[in-house]
Amino acid sequence: FAGYISQVLKNYTGHACDGEYVSLRCPHRTTISIQSSFYGRIVPSHQLCPSRYPHSYATLIKEDVACSVGTSLQKMLDECQDRRSCQFLVNSRLFGTDPCPGTGKYLLVWYKCRPNEYKSKVACEDDKLRLSCKKSMVIAIYSAIFGRTQGGSLECPYQNLGMPMIECQSATALQLMIKRCHGKRSCSIYASTYEFGDPCYPGIQKHLNVIYTCDNTPLLLPVDETEPPGLSSSSSSSSSMEPVGVGTEMALLSNILAAYAFIT
Repeated sequence: FAGYISQVLKNYTGHACDGEYVSLRCPHRTTISIQSSFYGRIVPSHQLCPSRYPHSYATLIKEDVACSVGTSLQKMLDECQDRRSCQFLVNSRLFGTDPCPGTGKYLLVWYKCRPNEYKSKVACEDDKLRLSCKKSMVIAIYSAIFGRTQGGSLECPYQNLGMPMIECQSATALQLMIKRCHGKRSCSIYASTYEFGDPCYPGIQKHLNVIYTCDNTPLLLPVDETEPPGLSSSSSSSSSMEPVGVGTEMALLSNILAAYAFIT
């Protein structure tokens, strides 16, 4: 049994060659959140999704290994975003104009499973952020941002000091929030450069924005996939779904760092 919290933290991949079905799915009480998508070909067919044509025919055409479709991400958002599961047949017609006719292509999708019900809390710079859950429930951190975002924060309006609107975010905010709060009933932390460092130019006002959920499922620590799985010559469409239990907090932190680096 894989815990709900560990499945929320995990990064998933879905993949399929042309002519195969791609299937994405998330556990109960979560929905698909597409992170990135690629459709095309950037490696030779003998390494990934071999041609379905006889070898003699394949030699008559020049395979394009610099082929990609710009509509891949939008198509995945249209088909799968905010759904519990989705499945469809992969082919070039789905993505509009074929940029490399005659070249077999493949789809790679990276996604997370977002809680259906989650809470968001914001603390302005140097204020204390407090998170808490009801009795017998624990905190599961979904995302954390410390810095300045393009849209700003309604709770922490910026003073216009004549500085350009530039995004700047701490690279360790998620890691720190998980270490401080994940799996606990309540926790608190100051939204300060002392805790998170200063990712911005001096004088830029920052805020801490944390999205989390409360759950009473026993905590199992995940092993995150940070690379898409290789597709063999007999590949069929699949998606990785099963987190693996790990025994130490350090393993959790190491996996979260790797996952955060990949998403960034």
